[in-house]
Amino acid sequence: MTRRLRGVWLGRRRYGPVQTFQERVLAARQRGEVGDTVLFVEHEAVVTLGRGAHPENLLASEASLAELGVDLVRTGRGGDVTLHAPGQLVAYPILDLSPARRDVRRYVKDLTETMRRLASELGVETGTHEKHIGLWADGASPHAYPGDARAGELVKVGAIGVRISRWCTMHGFALNLCNDLSLYRVIVPCGIREHGVSSLAALGGAPMGVASAARRSFEIFGDVFEARLERFDDRSDAPLDGVLFEASRPEARAVAHDS
Repeated sequence: MTRRLRGVWLGRRRYGPVQTFQERVLAARQRGEVGDTVLFVEHEAVVTLGRGAHPENLLASEASLAELGVDLVRTGRGGDVTLHAPGQLVAYPILDLSPARRDVRRYVKDLTETMRRLASELGVETGTHEKHIGLWADGASPHAYPGDARAGELVKVGAIGVRISRWCTMHGFALNLCNDLSLYRVIVPCGIREHGVSSLAALGGAPMGVASAARRSFEIFGDVFEARLERFDDRSDAPLDGVLFEASRPEARAVAHDS
């Protein structure tokens, strides 16, 4: 049976309320009240601590972060310390991987491939790293990625951190489009000290707004996951309560199917 996907653009929001909303959507997905959904968002500046976060990778106090206008939030995703900020595309797929995609490595690979294809369309060639999860580029050669072993200046442009509960997913990926890279000075991103962080814009990629990138990423995501795209909603001006759950009503599902 073909997987069906709904995409939702949430606009720019603080991390905490979106994390709470994700939890609600995950629970609804596990109960079968909503279908597979990808939430897209641009976060206000925030440092997030994953389940594997090491204290030494946070280089500023919570008070110092607050002075910079940066929130600090502990999350349930895997991974270490990372940062979200305006100009970064964040995707939170809430999917039931059953029955055919119950493979965590494949899922992470598919998230990476979604980011890679979007970066390529914007003129930056990227790929994987043998040791580190995420999306990587060669700062010395942004238009050709020779692999991590031969790159002249390895830089990370996309991060992945997921949580899977009863084979339903939450959290996801963050792709640096044109965010302020100076904010990374407050952390050791993902605990990786030997390589830097960059953005597609800094590497000469074509400009694309985060909202437009969300819509295109959704299309790519559907192709990678071999899914039928049912709808993509712009709910950037809506309260989080009610953003998704009206689609669980039978009449709403019928409208979505016919559109």
